[in-house]
Amino acid sequence: MSLKIGLILLTLVSVVADTMLLPFYPQFFASEFDQHSPEHVGYYIAACCFTIMVTFPLWARVAKRINELHLWVYTQIAAGVLGISCYFVDSLVGFWVLSQAMLVFKASYLLIYPFVMRLEEKDRHLGVASLFSILMHFGAIGGALVGGTMLEYINPRSVYLIMAGTDALQVIVCLYIIQKRHVAFYQTQPDLIDNPTVETKPEQSFSHTQHGKRYVYTLGIISLLFYCSSFLIRPFFSKYWEAVSSSSNELLAGLIYSIPGWIALIGLWFNHRQKSEKNNYSLIFNSLALALIGVMIQGIENTAAIIIGRCIFGWALFQVTVRLEVVMFELSHKDDYAVDFSKIHIFQNIGVLLASFCVGSIVSQFSLQMPFWISFNGFVITAIVFVLFFRQAIWPGKRFEKGAQSA
Repeated sequence: MSLKIGLILLTLVSVVADTMLLPFYPQFFASEFDQHSPEHVGYYIAACCFTIMVTFPLWARVAKRINELHLWVYTQIAAGVLGISCYFVDSLVGFWVLSQAMLVFKASYLLIYPFVMRLEEKDRHLGVASLFSILMHFGAIGGALVGGTMLEYINPRSVYLIMAGTDALQVIVCLYIIQKRHVAFYQTQPDLIDNPTVETKPEQSFSHTQHGKRYVYTLGIISLLFYCSSFLIRPFFSKYWEAVSSSSNELLAGLIYSIPGWIALIGLWFNHRQKSEKNNYSLIFNSLALALIGVMIQGIENTAAIIIGRCIFGWALFQVTVRLEVVMFELSHKDDYAVDFSKIHIFQNIGVLLASFCVGSIVSQFSLQMPFWISFNGFVITAIVFVLFFRQAIWPGKRFEKGAQSA
């Protein structure tokens, strides 16, 4: 097994395991803990995002000294034990404590993405970013289908036993790679693990120019707004679909929820055919425009409109996510990939946190439809802010007297 294939397998397994309950938390808490409050669902998801947001940068710092493959062995063992504990716990407070502790260790697998990026040249970053986005989408598809099946036919708590099983699989894969490739415990040069003939060369990147690290914060603000706007429609989407379609089939709701994953597969093919010199900034702007259209159409209480809007939204979500990350890795230095990505990830999770705190109250006080209209306005604001930061990069042929620089 090659290093990259092993890492891709780890990513897919992790995403499937961690997204099984995401579309179904309202149903899960209602059936397992008799907790029916929409605000509670929002607070729990917000807590999950906060836990990952805080701990991921810490793992990125640890990975400066300890090789990621060894690190994942220990963290996934701990996550598996805590996952089994979540299955047996009866108290809602106890479930909160154990599940958040589990996420502390699960956050370490987010290092896989920047790890793989270090193994690739920058002209191949679009393909790698597209591939990992596909893994995230199809992992979410698998997670939604498994989660829907669990709620429909089996004990929903069994999800946490499956999570523990995937943690064990990840440990086995890491141990196999470590033994096969004799990977040292302490960090040396992970870029050379897969191809020891490659010579490292000093590279000139934006992070080492006169602008310093400003690009991390500009891209971070855009990511915050984008993730907040896109996440608003997720936690109660399955409930919204069931209300509009008059169907209580969780498996069908999971299929509709997963439509962006199938659209992302088309996006992967499209990006593979695109030349690497395409203007990522203009593509991000155009995709933001599509995102707000897709959200608006989903807000129409009609099953056909929801499906069409979900397709448009899925395309936009894939392109914006991938292109923002490609821009970040283009402007960063290989040695800083994990740390810079962890900073962007903080902004992303702040956006998800804001959405999570708000969405429960929005649904409780208004309706299941309202998150779509608020999300629409959020994408409008995101597009405006993106233009303010990057208008010179979006339209490089135009002159602006006080135009923002490309980063």
